[in-house]
Amino acid sequence: MALTGLFLCLFLAGHLAGNLQLFNTGPDGAQKFNEYARFMTTFPAVKVLSYLTYLSVLLHIVDGILLTRGNRKARPVRYARELGSANSAWNSRNMGVLGTIILVFLVTHMQNFWYVMHFGEVPVMYTAAGDELKDLHSVVLAFFNPALNSWALGAVVLYVAAQAALALHLLHGFESAFQSMGVRHPRYTPWIKSAGKVFSIGVPAGFAALPIFLYLIQL
Repeated sequence: MALTGLFLCLFLAGHLAGNLQLFNTGPDGAQKFNEYARFMTTFPAVKVLSYLTYLSVLLHIVDGILLTRGNRKARPVRYARELGSANSAWNSRNMGVLGTIILVFLVTHMQNFWYVMHFGEVPVMYTAAGDELKDLHSVVLAFFNPALNSWALGAVVLYVAAQAALALHLLHGFESAFQSMGVRHPRYTPWIKSAGKVFSIGVPAGFAALPIFLYLIQL
């Protein structure tokens, strides 16, 4: 659970780095984003990492389900009175709920963009050198354009809500992953906690800012 979680954290950081190019909505930004998209789907080493990411997501989900079932079997009879908030945060007690929200988001995200890129009708653009690129940049902008998509505002709200769930999931999962691997020491733990908070808030905030920005500039 810890290893797949940390691997997926690396994926999130890399995915955000590429998606930040969407803040540049001009022709040069479109070309850079589309070249990034082509690189992510054609470069052999990246394709291997993509398959590892899919596998990590599946293992993370399955392991989470097994851990939840194991915890319930360990105590089939509930306490007469529970005060979970007395010694644990809400997100740490509801990682399954948060994970389910993130899973639903992943499915819709893959359907709206990954599936369209690989199997849908995507417009093309040509670089100055004459290279043909799938214009996924225009697909993303159109998805969050209220003039072209009547569900654009709803999509923005859902995307932001999903990133809030991701932030809560990471705030507990990031530090817990290191603890699960035995990395807990008075010298290192404060650094891990601080890095975890920065990552857990910063990365989802970056993802959430993109649909908000793309929607507002196209109003």
